[in-house]
Amino acid sequence: MNRHNSFNSRVAKGSVDLIFIGDSITQGWEGKGRGVWKKYYGARNTVNLGISGDRTEHVLWRLDNGNIKGISPKVAVIMIGTNNSGRNRNSPAEIVDGITAIIKKLRKKLPKMKILLLDIFPRGQRFNTQRGDIAQVNQTVRKLDNGAHVHYLAIGHHFLEADGSLDKKIMPDFLHLSTRGYEIWAASIEDKLKELLGE
Repeated sequence: MNRHNSFNSRVAKGSVDLIFIGDSITQGWEGKGRGVWKKYYGARNTVNLGISGDRTEHVLWRLDNGNIKGISPKVAVIMIGTNNSGRNRNSPAEIVDGITAIIKKLRKKLPKMKILLLDIFPRGQRFNTQRGDIAQVNQTVRKLDNGAHVHYLAIGHHFLEADGSLDKKIMPDFLHLSTRGYEIWAASIEDKLKELLGE
């Protein structure tokens, strides 16, 4: 809640052109990704709206409780859903519903804003059931891309080795990114981001 409230205080000041919405992987731009963030987004009036542990339902609540109040960003980058996956969590269909609801809410509240929806990144050192569920979600939410305001971009494969495994140099715990991982993320979306920002 302290972090959520800090977002509300920040957006109340205005001057927001780009927002990143997500969970701990997005929040990590302020940790391992700090230098990469400064390099790519420091001069772009960018706000990090990532909260560790967040699932789709938390993001939906935040969007109704001040995180985007009074601002008109040009673009939102979204990567959410990994915390909904896993045993005793949500089914792939439910995760799709959650992500779809986030996109619909953003379209309603900020109709002029472009949305760059990213695939849920792979997790776990090697192939596993959770990755399979995530792949099902990614296959479906890509259809939210309408070529106008919603754009889907799959970049998760850039984190993988040729055999499908994850390297600790990129994801030390096979979920969260290292500085190198954030460099890969930023480089992978930069061309599309420039296009959507009109740079």
